[in-house]
Amino acid sequence: MPVAALEQGSPSDNQFDPRLIVGLDVPTVAEAEALVNRIGDAAMFYKVGYQLVFAGGLPFASELKASGRNVFLDMKLLDIDNTVAKGVENIAEMGVDMLTIHAYPKAMRAAVEAAKGSNLCLLAVTVLTSMDAADVAEAGYALSPEELVLRRAAQARDAGMGGIVCAATEAKAVREVVGPDMAIVTPGIRPAGADHGDQKRVMTPAQALAAGSSHLVVGRPVCKASDPAAAARAITAEMAQG
Repeated sequence: MPVAALEQGSPSDNQFDPRLIVGLDVPTVAEAEALVNRIGDAAMFYKVGYQLVFAGGLPFASELKASGRNVFLDMKLLDIDNTVAKGVENIAEMGVDMLTIHAYPKAMRAAVEAAKGSNLCLLAVTVLTSMDAADVAEAGYALSPEELVLRRAAQARDAGMGGIVCAATEAKAVREVVGPDMAIVTPGIRPAGADHGDQKRVMTPAQALAAGSSHLVVGRPVCKASDPAAAARAITAEMAQG
């Protein structure tokens, strides 16, 4: 089933909010296509991550772009400088809108150089939202999750990255570090009353926007809903309160 083309317009026309990114957390392209078609004009920005990429998701990401959607490619790249740069160059040619890089200074600098001249927004992944203080300590860091996020946010700013990925609970502090112009993309968003699942540092949509987030990533609360379009619109309504 091909992805239906989306007529572009204002959020009020199409009932979407461009700050909402729906995480396509499904195992196959066929399921992703069906989900996008069910959501229709309730959302126009989609995240394609590891699960879908390794099931044929890269051509699907290009199909999403061709249909009028925006695409956040969540690859969390980290490797030697040359490998990161060559990967970013090819991803920029795909025309996707956002790409994640783990917030290691050398990797970020290589990615920024490789993305010059394109419209690709590079996002620095600070600390995964599934990690709490105990997880960070187990990984060998002496800093708290919040301290590590702020250090990496400053390094991303200095490297020239386009934005930050962090938990919404850190968005206010990160905004103070990076200033008004960088994107702050926050996963771990759960509508009021929703189950947190494996996310440990979460906020509601309204809380996250009030804290300084520029974009919200919502996966399972939309993808697992009996009516994904209605779920996306309900989240959009919560966002309006923020």
